[in-house]
Amino acid sequence: MSGFSHVSVLLNETVENLAIKPDGVYADGTAGGGGHSFEIGKRLSPSGTLICTDRDSEAVEACSKRLEALECKKEIIHSEFRALPEILEERNIKLDGLLLDLGVSSHQLDSYERGFSYMHDAPLDMRMNKDDAFTAADLVNTYPEQELARIFFEYGEERWSRQIAKKIVAKRTEKPFETTFELVNTIKSAMPPKALNEAQHPAKRVFQAIRIAVNGELSQVSDVLTDIIPHMNQGGRICVITFHSLEDRIVKTSFATAENPCTCPPDFPVCVCGKKSAGKVITKKPILPSEEEINANPRARSAKLRVFEVK
Repeated sequence: MSGFSHVSVLLNETVENLAIKPDGVYADGTAGGGGHSFEIGKRLSPSGTLICTDRDSEAVEACSKRLEALECKKEIIHSEFRALPEILEERNIKLDGLLLDLGVSSHQLDSYERGFSYMHDAPLDMRMNKDDAFTAADLVNTYPEQELARIFFEYGEERWSRQIAKKIVAKRTEKPFETTFELVNTIKSAMPPKALNEAQHPAKRVFQAIRIAVNGELSQVSDVLTDIIPHMNQGGRICVITFHSLEDRIVKTSFATAENPCTCPPDFPVCVCGKKSAGKVITKKPILPSEEEINANPRARSAKLRVFEVK
């Protein structure tokens, strides 16, 4: 395994908002190299528990090594964070805090052979879990034009989605896409000159969209935020760090619904639906990285932290 490097974003802000109790039970659903996990675990006593999950086997290995010195009880599991409710039920435990850092790790972006980056030529892969069978190449080479356009527009907010999808489908009839640069060049060829001159890379939005679709990222977030609350102790905190508007919207909506789940018409004098609040949103506005952090780690620029406290 190559060295696993990742700079933990909003580290101090996240640890502070988890309001860690030394003997509590905490989970890092996106453990990565163990940056956030280590800081959580340092604040736990030997009777405290830390559960870490990650879908990337390289991350699990790196996290296990990073956390070896911690005195708390700990378990590092190769799993999607979507499975956390089931993992907790199997162990008959509830959480006092959950962290989800939804960004792609620096290690994944910098491991060019994994195909996440549009800046280096590599196999068109993008799997966060290398045990999964479905790759970015499978998506690009098999999905219908209309579905590709939808993915690019909805997950990447790409305004040239239809033109790009049409060009991809035409190009793959000559030869299936195999590498990132083959895809990058096709994306560029489908865009007008003004789009190619924008500050961000022309392929950024499409690569984001494909990565989200290949890894089922958005459905994972909505699923776990709906299912995890019954597995939280009273006063437990859920901290979620997002990096683009689609994820942030899901988190904001999920937290708002958990705080006020009432489905009665606004003109009803009293609630009759019977749905009770599960807690309160701590962050009415998301916590953003400081200028100092952004200068030290430009990849933190788009990060947002939202926090929910369970009743």
